[in-house]
Amino acid sequence: MANIKSAKKRIKVIETKTGFNKSKKSAIKTYITKFEAALDDNKIDEAKELLKTIEKKLAQAGAKNTIHKKAASRKISRLTKKLNNAI
Repeated sequence: MANIKSAKKRIKVIETKTGFNKSKKSAIKTYITKFEAALDDNKIDEAKELLKTIEKKLAQAGAKNTIHKKAASRKISRLTKKLNNAI
């Protein structure tokens, strides 16, 4: 355990940020699962709406360094490709 006051504060800040990042990643994964389920059920309109939401959330996560910017871009690209192939 840290003895210095600033180190104790950093531990608290890291815990807060870790929780925030986990919730963002979890939300993105949930949307991706819903998107893939919509594609399996041939609900193209629903999948398009979900893709817009996923794209926005991934871009925000990439900008805030929750996930790497290029990883976010790659995931968006792959999901868009899946949707285009389904159409």
